[in-house]
Amino acid sequence: MQVTLVPQSPPQPPAPPGAAFAPDSLVLNRKLPLWYQVSQSLRASILGRTADATLRLPTEEQLAAHYGVSVLTMRQALKELETEGLISRHRRRGTFIEPRARRVSPVRLLGSIDAIVAQQSGERTTLLDHGPSPVPGDVAEYFPGCPEIVGYRRLRCDEETGEPTNWAQNWLHPQVAAGLDPSDLDRWPMTKVLRDRVGVPIARITDTVEATLADPVTAGLLQVPLLSPILHYTGVTYDESGRVVDVALIRYRGDRFSFSVTVEAR
Repeated sequence: MQVTLVPQSPPQPPAPPGAAFAPDSLVLNRKLPLWYQVSQSLRASILGRTADATLRLPTEEQLAAHYGVSVLTMRQALKELETEGLISRHRRRGTFIEPRARRVSPVRLLGSIDAIVAQQSGERTTLLDHGPSPVPGDVAEYFPGCPEIVGYRRLRCDEETGEPTNWAQNWLHPQVAAGLDPSDLDRWPMTKVLRDRVGVPIARITDTVEATLADPVTAGLLQVPLLSPILHYTGVTYDESGRVVDVALIRYRGDRFSFSVTVEAR
């Protein structure tokens, strides 16, 4: 399937001292639900926060002003994150990040680049290797005329258990890779690094997700049996000139991820 991106909780203790929580900026797409875009951007900021960041979020009003949306829209976005278990909200006390919230979610796509950033955030990432390579046959169609491209292999693990959850192989156009600092990939997803650190004007990302079986490399990295089910994601990133700047091949453990697409009727 191919998609083109166009009980009650116990009282929380006071937030410990630490760095202020600062959400990422967001350029809103008026063709998509605002609450969804805001929830995904805030989700990425929560999962990508620094270790010393406070668990208390800014107020609804402050967040609404930050994103340039109404308080009602902000409230709907926060409700989505509360349902997911990433935050807890307490009347007269504020909204707090759940430190033990599960950091793996379905591969959900709804036409927002920030949704991709959010999906890729919140796990411990290890850069396994990187460097130039002859163009592999399975991505050659995306890099016509390039004698070689630059590859990056990364392993993502659950921060609490250390269990491998997925591994990614990104192939970048050489001109784009020249502006990338590999150390940025230890903290941020590739899409965010390309957009916010390298300055690539991302126009669209085309995603394909398919069920497949674990090959020897995937089985070894993800610690699953050979030929066990996995989700194979391919994301092709284009800049504003229509050039392919990145092809991401990500293998997700089938027992940890599902795939869903939301289609809006407006």
